[in-house]
Amino acid sequence: MYARAGDAAAARVLFDGMQPDPHVVSVTAMLTCYAKMGLLDDARSLFDGLPSKDLICWNAMMDGYTQHGRPSEALRLFRRMLRSGVEPDEVSVVLALSAVAQLGTAESGRWLHSFVTNSSSRRVRLNARVGTALIDMYYKCGSLEDAVAVFGDLGAGDRDIVAWNAMVNGYAMHGHSREALAAFGQLRAQGLWPTDITFIGVLNACSHSGLVDEGRELFRSMAEEYGIEPKVEHYGCMVDLLGRAGRVEEAFELVQSMTRTKPDAVMWASLLAACRLHKNMELGQRIADHLVANGLANSGTYVLLSNMYAAAGNWREVGRVRAMMRASGIQKEPGCSAVEVGRRVVEFVAGDRSHPRAAEIYAKLEEVNGMARARGHVPRTELVLHDLDDDDTAAKEQALAVHSEKLALAFGLISTPPGTAIKIVKNLRACADCHAVLKLVSEVTGRKIVFRDRNRFHHFVDGSCTCGDYW
Repeated sequence: MYARAGDAAAARVLFDGMQPDPHVVSVTAMLTCYAKMGLLDDARSLFDGLPSKDLICWNAMMDGYTQHGRPSEALRLFRRMLRSGVEPDEVSVVLALSAVAQLGTAESGRWLHSFVTNSSSRRVRLNARVGTALIDMYYKCGSLEDAVAVFGDLGAGDRDIVAWNAMVNGYAMHGHSREALAAFGQLRAQGLWPTDITFIGVLNACSHSGLVDEGRELFRSMAEEYGIEPKVEHYGCMVDLLGRAGRVEEAFELVQSMTRTKPDAVMWASLLAACRLHKNMELGQRIADHLVANGLANSGTYVLLSNMYAAAGNWREVGRVRAMMRASGIQKEPGCSAVEVGRRVVEFVAGDRSHPRAAEIYAKLEEVNGMARARGHVPRTELVLHDLDDDDTAAKEQALAVHSEKLALAFGLISTPPGTAIKIVKNLRACADCHAVLKLVSEVTGRKIVFRDRNRFHHFVDGSCTCGDYW
């Protein structure tokens, strides 16, 4: 009871009174309390102290790791559970698949898929719950084709609205907007009723491809036809859709029209990014002033505003914004790119030279940049938003050349056989210069490059990207 109420201290007092030999059920209850509250080290201490662990105890510990952003530990625990002889159930498998989805390691996901397919256990089978977790894992790991295949393998009775939602969101994240809208039509034709999650998927799909009219109609239909009150996430999708399409003032009016829910930081950042993209400095300044005045500004707000001024060459205002950041104690989130090689994930930041193969990486990077120049690529030095001398082109080109995604690409090229697809994940939005270089490299090397940024997947094949240069 105390654990469910979130009172860890009271729960622990009772638990300590059961010493020296508490029952495994009591330990699991205490462990679950710690895991739920994010006190994972305390939970793990209890877990490791148990001489005999049942399945529920293993699942509770894995759940704590997956819920609080420690997927590597969750996956290691799953493998350790198998070695210990405890037979997993579908909850264990779904938790492990969730961990893989967070890590983005498709090879680990395929191993789990094989485990499900070949398992003789009655506890684990490909049903709606496991199938949906597989679909979610595959599309988040960059393999939409595998997600579609799993969906096709599900029986008609297992294709519930949750499975359809995973498929719609998978299509949307990979830029297959028409397929997402077609899936919406199919689920309706089969008599399924869409949920708020369904509409997040289809509205995101519209945003990624600039389908303004379709997005407006879907947003209208939510309340009028399906009785679903739009949430902040749905408004956010619409603001993103309108902002990317250049309808910045309309997007701002939509934000101002919100009465039942307040716009969140993501929505404001999306609107501010649209102001930057379409060079609407006046509205961008108004939005930034509003956020700062109301204590809503975060690092993204300041960075976007700073970038707007830098792009316009207004270094005085850039200095003012950066001074405000320092005064507020806010630091810019550093860009980080990770590349998957087998079941290993290697991370890089801009200018990173910490890897043991740094000399090889930078040699390949020079080759990549030379490859791009030979194909007519001109570095987008206007994207270098440091206060560098306008005439110092070489310094700006060097700053672009060592972006984290280019380092990850170079490492992928030297670490995998020719023709192998390369998968890169970045924590921030794709850099336009890097996007152009990745297209050229895919053409020259004949490799498929799958790149996931903060918003979506980009698939580079033969010199083109599935986003159509709209992101």
